Amino acid sequence: MSEPLEIHVISDSTGETAARFAEAVERQFPDEEFEIVRHPRMTSVDDVQLAAARARGRRAVLMYTLVDNEFRDAMRTLCRRYRLHYCDLLGHPIDAVARVSGQPATMTPGGQPVLDSSYFKRIEAIEFAVRFDDGVGPGGLKDADIVLVGVSRSSKTPLSIYLGYLGYKTANVPIVPGVEPPRELEEIDPRTIVGLTIDAESLAEALAAAADTEEFEQAYVAYDRANRLAGKSDGAAAELDPRLATDDAELALIDAVAGASPKIAAALEAREYDDALAAAAELRAPVDRFFDEVLVMADDAQVRANRLRLLLDVRDAVGALGDLAQIPR
Repeated sequence: MSEPLEIHVISDSTGETAARFAEAVERQFPDEEFEIVRHPRMTSVDDVQLAAARARGRRAVLMYTLVDNEFRDAMRTLCRRYRLHYCDLLGHPIDAVARVSGQPATMTPGGQPVLDSSYFKRIEAIEFAVRFDDGVGPGGLKDADIVLVGVSRSSKTPLSIYLGYLGYKTANVPIVPGVEPPRELEEIDPRTIVGLTIDAESLAEALAAAADTEEFEQAYVAYDRANRLAGKSDGAAAELDPRLATDDAELALIDAVAGASPKIAAALEAREYDDALAAAAELRAPVDRFFDEVLVMADDAQVRANRLRLLLDVRDAVGALGDLAQIPR
């Protein structure tokens, strides 16, 4: 098997511009294995020479964003001497704009973005996306340029932030079974509403492939024990109240759910299904301890309702993966 094709990213600043360009090029060659090698903060011709020498004789392409003319000239000369393929990402565009505009470039590495109206528009849009995330503040839907609607784990939040970065005020509204969408959704221009879906087949395939693993078994048992009691019992509290928890095992389970739920959600959002399953499996031990040490159906009605709610929270946290009982094993 051939060695990965190295893309050497060289810059007299952070190199983020060249790195993004390299990643865009990578996506055009899905069957090729790449390795990005960064050389940031070039401060002398010696640094440039060292970067070129590292790529010499290797299966490599050099992409550089060097503002300093001396550095660019040195890099061009070295690449030709070492017979390296190279791409000057800033030199030609800077020269072209200077010729057309008649203005000289400032030649400042890592120049900061201009604080113009479009910059402040993007900042305002990002703040808007954060403020109206996940159905919070439905009154703001009328001010949104785009309203994303979708079930859990359909990437509503990251897409909202990205659209905000592009300057679009974006709100998002979750679709939850048994919960009516906000009435404000029916009052806005339907052309602003975009529905998102999730690839349930990919998740199901990942779970089926992991059905024989220890992680799946642990997650399934935690889900099944919680659902078997709380899922068939009436009277669970609408929300968990940690102040009603008194037993150590009960408090430990509350902490475990609080820690596992965001990890499961984040992993599903990133389509990292093995990580989501591993996070769900962490609930097995505290669930077992809870059932061993805590009387769920306590005499006190508030305590009983709170403990049932805790078990429902366990079920819902693991259930974000789907109904594990339906996965063939």
